Amino acid sequence: MRVDDTDRKILAALVEDGRSTYDEIGRRASLSAPAVKRRVDRLRERGVLRGFTALVDPAALGASTEALIELFYAPGIGLDRVRESLRPLPEVVEAWSITGDADCIVRVRARDPQDLERVIMELQREASVVRTRSQVVMSRLIERRD
Repeated sequence: MRVDDTDRKILAALVEDGRSTYDEIGRRASLSAPAVKRRVDRLRERGVLRGFTALVDPAALGASTEALIELFYAPGIGLDRVRESLRPLPEVVEAWSITGDADCIVRVRARDPQDLERVIMELQREASVVRTRSQVVMSRLIERRD
């Protein structure tokens, strides 16, 4: 899958503002609007550009507490089972399988510390979870959008 410098300019413009017009992007990438559209269509077809989304401030929706929680599972628990146990919890916004002591890390958004405690207790109720270790996010220092 080849992505050239022009494609990178188009992607950077879309990451910066997904609502940019093809004409606006074309000015940045030195292309006509129809040429930008053709490239965007190709990037989507090839799976380089996976979609467009709105970014919402979680605090505006009442989720002002964020934490990273390491989960330690009993031996032999597969990733499919881990995924399925996390899926019903809307507070879990991302989950990664990792190397190291823990089996996975989840990123959780909660209303407040008490709500975070409730979520952690729900995670610990899963029979295959042996223990958890949590870190509460104090402030966001860098946020990059892929």
